Amino acid sequence: MTVPQRVLVVAILASFVSFLDGSVVNVALPAISDELTTGPVTGLALQQWVVDAYMITLGSLILLAGSLSDVHGRRRVMAVGLVGFAVTSVACALAPDGLFLVVARGLQGVAGALLVPSSLAMIISTFDGERQSRAIGSWTAWTSTASIVGPLLGGVLVDAFSWRWVFWINVVPVAATLWLLRGIPRSAAEEGSAAGRRIDTLGATLAAVGLAGTVFALIEQGRFGWSSPVVWGPALVGVACLVTFVVWELRAPDPMLPPRLFRVRNFAWGNLATAAIYGALYFGGFVVTVFLQQVGGYSATQAGLAQVPITLLLLALSTRFGALAGRYGPRLFMTVGPVVGGVGYLLLLTTTDDAVYVTQVLPGMVLFGLGLAMTVAPLTSAILGSIPASDAGIGSAANNAVSRVAGLVVIAFAGVIVGGVLDLDGFHRSLVVTAALLFLGGVLSWVGIRNEHVRGGSAPRA
Repeated sequence: MTVPQRVLVVAILASFVSFLDGSVVNVALPAISDELTTGPVTGLALQQWVVDAYMITLGSLILLAGSLSDVHGRRRVMAVGLVGFAVTSVACALAPDGLFLVVARGLQGVAGALLVPSSLAMIISTFDGERQSRAIGSWTAWTSTASIVGPLLGGVLVDAFSWRWVFWINVVPVAATLWLLRGIPRSAAEEGSAAGRRIDTLGATLAAVGLAGTVFALIEQGRFGWSSPVVWGPALVGVACLVTFVVWELRAPDPMLPPRLFRVRNFAWGNLATAAIYGALYFGGFVVTVFLQQVGGYSATQAGLAQVPITLLLLALSTRFGALAGRYGPRLFMTVGPVVGGVGYLLLLTTTDDAVYVTQVLPGMVLFGLGLAMTVAPLTSAILGSIPASDAGIGSAANNAVSRVAGLVVIAFAGVIVGGVLDLDGFHRSLVVTAALLFLGGVLSWVGIRNEHVRGGSAPRA
């Protein structure tokens, strides 16, 4: 295996375990609450915090992780993240009570935050031009499948063994990734590290607290309501910290998130498109999965299987579309792909209470999968290919933060969109909103994205 091939495999495996863990746990929640009935955190609160603890630490620290990977080296940061992820996964699997599990999940999110920015930065530092777009396409294909395969894998593990296997399963890919990482020379993995740069401690603190506060409020407002100080208190602190963070980054001598990145056209417009497209991706997947089970009568495993066509299309086509975007530019694919995906969600409007899979669900899933395969690799290439390789870590982290916060915001408004109960009418309203967000992502891409920087990996233009 050549060094570039090894870099790509390591990047895929490291990101895959982080994305997989974010989705595979959901179907294990009932089994977890049934077994862990002692301690201060049990029942519904335990189910919520098993998910929330991971999301809060991952979302709030991902910008810091990107900065760390640029300053201290991608290989080193990834190794720390992998070891931490393995240790915390074992801790989750051995959890004796709910509180222990929640704390372990929070620490697992810290480790997970170190993986994604480092993995993409390694790809940007190792590949260029069309090879870079093809590599990003392969990374996208495999890592995007993690969030879709997660519910199916989780259902099988819980049904066949125990919910604890949802965490034990992480140890194998982590061990394989660490072994492969040893064979990557420092120059290949850490080419983007910038000598003389240092961590923006104040900026990192403001970003972490700001994201943690706002993410916490968005998650918990569904349980407590916006009028509760448990929600508006952290929200106010979070928003204040984020505003202060922006002001500080404009004045800091060595900012964690350099404002100059947002003067690069494709980076700025690509992140706007990301917010719309990933808001639709997270919200659409959420409502389809819940509707198929609560209304259509599907089991958890069947609901996961229903979305397998999306996974297959991503695996089959993402690398190809990534290569085409590297050759012809990302604008066309970022425009047409979301529109095709949106049409797929509108096609799901034919779904009735019976949710007949072959005639009502499958056609929309196939069309959405095709649109997603056309979109994600060109989107990532357009954003990260427009900035210097030395900023690839923080650029990747910023884009990941945008996508995750966008998903949280849209899902936070699920109750308003659905109308309180996810019945057939609420499901149809959700499909229209999801399609509208995808169409918006296509329009933003057409208006804002340019192809000039792509050919031959030339210098980015503002």
